[in-house]
Amino acid sequence: MTENREPSGDTITQAASKVVSEGDDVRRRVRELTLEALKNRRFDRDAIREVVRAVSEGVSLGAPSSRVGLRQALAEAFRGMDQALTKSVEAGHEAIRQLVATGRGISERELKQALAGLEKIEEDFVATVSQVAESASERVRPEMRELAAQATRAGTQTGRQTAAMMTELARRMASSSIEITLSGIELAGEFGVRFAQLAGGVLAGMADALDKSEGGTKKSS
Repeated sequence: MTENREPSGDTITQAASKVVSEGDDVRRRVRELTLEALKNRRFDRDAIREVVRAVSEGVSLGAPSSRVGLRQALAEAFRGMDQALTKSVEAGHEAIRQLVATGRGISERELKQALAGLEKIEEDFVATVSQVAESASERVRPEMRELAAQATRAGTQTGRQTAAMMTELARRMASSSIEITLSGIELAGEFGVRFAQLAGGVLAGMADALDKSEGGTKKSS
């Protein structure tokens, strides 16, 4: 079994730029690139932001020369990142469910910390894209700004998945002594170690399963 090697930020940026410039199935390929980078890193907010920044920078570099046009390339790439981050939220949700169901001694504070961190993924995503927009070229900057603004107004798939997760967990825990109220929980940018390890494993499994599923679809098509 070969070890996963964490791709550098520059490598991710170069790959994202190439995908967007080629303009071939941008959404799927950006999603796969983002997922691959995420699964090879520790599951925490700093790592997620780092991946989003690297992909966004690559997207901003490749979009002006994209065969599908600047605006469409940026929009499709943004949706690809959004879909990948939705998988991260799903992995975090599954990790919490497993920790609670198997009684691994997760504390109330650890649970709330994990939930608070998952709630921040959408905010971190949009904020990072906004930051990258400010250093993008004059052609790209207004389009990236608008994508971030639209996401702020209408929300993202990641945010909708997070809201559904919180509702489901609140329903599950309604009869327990744990209340999902996150006020007062301060985060240093990391999830608990046990949660991060489990969520990272779940995300890697999801990414691999998605890759195999789509690989089979391509072969049979």
